[in-house]
Amino acid sequence: MVERHAAVWRRSTKCEATSCVEVSDLGKQVGLRNSDHPETAIQFPVERWREFVAGVRAGEFDHPA
Repeated sequence: MVERHAAVWRRSTKCEATSCVEVSDLGKQVGLRNSDHPETAIQFPVERWREFVAGVRAGEFDHPA
């Protein structure tokens, strides 16, 4: 497992300035943090993260029109 302080964090391609979402591969976990507060991060099991991303791509979290 990769320690959070040694992790390589990637920013969302939708980031324009500050307060960007960053993610990192932590081995069996995926880390998620706000670039303005990098000291605070949350972790998810890889499978849960994949399910979340699939839901985003499928429009599961879109606001109703």
